[in-house]
Amino acid sequence: MTSSLLVPYYEHPADRPEAWSALVAAAPSLHGVVLNPASGAGEAPDPAFAEVSARLREAGVRVLGYVDTDYGRRPHAEVVTDLLRHRDWYGADGTFLDQVATAPGVLAHYRRIAVAARAAGAATLVLNHGAHPDPGYEEFADLLVTFEGPWDTYRTLDLPVAPHYCHLVYAAPPGARPATPVHCAVPGTGAHPWGTLPHLLEPAR
Repeated sequence: MTSSLLVPYYEHPADRPEAWSALVAAAPSLHGVVLNPASGAGEAPDPAFAEVSARLREAGVRVLGYVDTDYGRRPHAEVVTDLLRHRDWYGADGTFLDQVATAPGVLAHYRRIAVAARAAGAATLVLNHGAHPDPGYEEFADLLVTFEGPWDTYRTLDLPVAPHYCHLVYAAPPGARPATPVHCAVPGTGAHPWGTLPHLLEPAR
């Protein structure tokens, strides 16, 4: 299997231990897993997330700490605090920046964040724009999420594809596969679609 799945899985390990075990077992097919204890690292370490992060890393999986940037409105210091907490509390070896702007006007803000992330030890930096961004963002990220949305919308679009682009699709039927080399398609819908795993990784019930 190729390392193609970037999985944002926003469920607590105590609530869905079988799903986290399925992720660990699927290590060879994973590009990485986004760890999101509390819409970020949270205010204190969560031992359950620390334990599952260790299991993923022992299996050779990139662990990307989730950090919300509020489209450039969140202060730099708050973003960096989240970066450091993910590293120190959960051993994250990469960063997943969410709600990233697409316009060139805030490139300098995100470039500073990227420098801080690398200094904090992030070997992988993913920017989730959810739409196609200004090309300037490609200069300092390893992966750009250029689509996030439902399958019914995704299947009607003719989006650019490149090795450093990623598409995250929800409300996807079995067998749905986004066009980018790194991707994720899950069955979840509504306000919390990323509480489900890709169809192929869902543990048997």
